[in-house]
Amino acid sequence: MGARKSNAGQRPSARQMLARELARLREESGKSLATLGEETTYDRAYLHKLETGARVGSPEVITALSGVYGTGEQLLMLWQLAREDAFADKYKRFMQLEAKATVRYEYAAGVIPGLLQTEGYAREVLQAARPRDDNDLAEQVAARLGRQDLLRGDDPPHYRAVLDESVLRRGGRDSKEWATQLTHLVTVGQLPNVTIQVLPFAAGLHALMGTSLTILWLPDGKAVAYTEDQHSGQLLESTKDVEDLRLSYDLLRDLALSPRESVAFIKRLMEDGTSCAPEPS
Repeated sequence: MGARKSNAGQRPSARQMLARELARLREESGKSLATLGEETTYDRAYLHKLETGARVGSPEVITALSGVYGTGEQLLMLWQLAREDAFADKYKRFMQLEAKATVRYEYAAGVIPGLLQTEGYAREVLQAARPRDDNDLAEQVAARLGRQDLLRGDDPPHYRAVLDESVLRRGGRDSKEWATQLTHLVTVGQLPNVTIQVLPFAAGLHALMGTSLTILWLPDGKAVAYTEDQHSGQLLESTKDVEDLRLSYDLLRDLALSPRESVAFIKRLMEDGTSCAPEPS
């Protein structure tokens, strides 16, 4: 999907609307970018990018701007509509579908899935991808955490996540943040619509080695799949492709620990205080 254009007759995107509103508010206030930067503690160049739509911003900078302009929650509400633009265009079709899904199955081969990440863990994962700067990182973290509303909204989807053992053995650098992440997994796993399982190393080789997989079931009964590795992702909507991946997932799930055993596994990691301690025999 290509980038949206602001041609005459086209409806502006939420991202464009946010940029225009920020530019209008500053113009009406009579403030220069330099003055606005002093009052919000954000760099003037970054603020200019928000007003041109080159950047979508984070809740922190939008809150700071709301305080200066006295707009209350209005700017933050507009930012929430625009935040999906923090993701690359190739993910937008998937995001549109995931918002409609009634059932979601996921296999995580590398890192804890975004819907289950804490803020600290999400920041470290995204930082490893070398964001442009701290502001870019803050935008990506906010966008990722915002998607977690899917699990707690009205009529949330049934969500099942199978986590490869390697995901849980490769903890974050900050031991406290990692402990918080493991605790969060146990807590989220108690939600009535969430099931978390661990695929142990003992399961051996399988068809999804090195590939993370998400399968979405839509209200009309159709299913789509999204596969991802460290550098690319692919949305698959062909019935045959999705059925093949669904079979791979079902076979994988049969090899995983039960939900109760998985909770015990995670708690054992928490008690050990390390992500790389060998599993007790």
